[in-house]
Amino acid sequence: MTSIGGAGTSGMVDWNLAVATATRLVRPGPEVSRDEAREVVAELRKHAKAAEQHVRAYTRMLPEGQDVHDTPVLVVDRVGWIKANVAGFRELLTPLLGKMQERRSTTPGNAVLGAVGSKVTGVELGMLLSFLASRILGQYETFAPATRQLPAGANGGGRLLLVAPNIVHVERELEVSPHDFRLWVCLHEETHRTQFTAVPWLRDHLQGEIQSFLAATDVDPGTVVERLREAAQALAGGRPEGEEGEPAPSLVEIVQTPEQREILGRLTAVMSLLEGHADYVMDGVGPDVVPSVAEIREKFQQRRARGASRLDLALRKLLGLDAKLRQYRDGERFVRAVVDQVGMDGFNRVWTSPNTLPTKSEIAAPADWIARVHRKADS
Repeated sequence: MTSIGGAGTSGMVDWNLAVATATRLVRPGPEVSRDEAREVVAELRKHAKAAEQHVRAYTRMLPEGQDVHDTPVLVVDRVGWIKANVAGFRELLTPLLGKMQERRSTTPGNAVLGAVGSKVTGVELGMLLSFLASRILGQYETFAPATRQLPAGANGGGRLLLVAPNIVHVERELEVSPHDFRLWVCLHEETHRTQFTAVPWLRDHLQGEIQSFLAATDVDPGTVVERLREAAQALAGGRPEGEEGEPAPSLVEIVQTPEQREILGRLTAVMSLLEGHADYVMDGVGPDVVPSVAEIREKFQQRRARGASRLDLALRKLLGLDAKLRQYRDGERFVRAVVDQVGMDGFNRVWTSPNTLPTKSEIAAPADWIARVHRKADS
């Protein structure tokens, strides 16, 4: 097996084993013929190209300082998504894992880590990835290291992934027009690519915040492993809850120091902005190019709201996915309120610098952002 980003084992996690485990456990996609598969891939590529023009025209955001094609669009299967995300996780988590590795010999977590080992941790991570791999429709990988199988931007650009089997699965489940649904998904993901290609400082800013968050981590390594184990055991039918029946803290919640809570507040605001903006654009462009957008949105929102099984809901909590769902909702409300008040060009002042990004409280109170950014600038 080709190693992911170097040696397979990196201290606390055997990354190659995580890929192998996830690949072995991931559920097969929907049944399609070879000709149908080719048609899906071709249509997604065509829609991604069309979405690029639609999103630029609607948002009035154009790439600055780099070619948008430096960030490739890749139509992948579930295994391709797994490999790409393991590479991305490793890139981002290296500082945290290195710090935790140093603490192994001086903390109570040493006993747990000694028993679990990097291989078992790799298996548990692989189990979680196999769960997620069947649920992601598309993803803009901001911090994507290039691999032989998965190219990425040559100058720090990311890549846009469209997970074909998952898109087909959901369009069939919702009983919506495949043509319309595929373009609708591409509009959302292309908005993310436009955000990062049109705002050159955004990637470095986001990476800096994430690395600051990880650098501020002061957590017992055994606790992280235990949460990972609880989530993995849930996939095997276990109960990822505390003794009192309360949901266990998410993997993000357990690593918060006071400094981290402040950073996490800023990150939450940025992610809410990015996700809400993508939802807003997807629906704004939709009526002109996606005839059945109203039906798709209604059915998709119902799907988001009801989730799936109790197991699915528990895992969402452990992995922090419930917070992501709130980001879509809260961020879209912010964008809509600002555009209604000051127009698209007025909203686009949000991309001027890190100082014009909304705070977490401003996401909930758009008028406060307008007062801070517009009245100060116009006075």
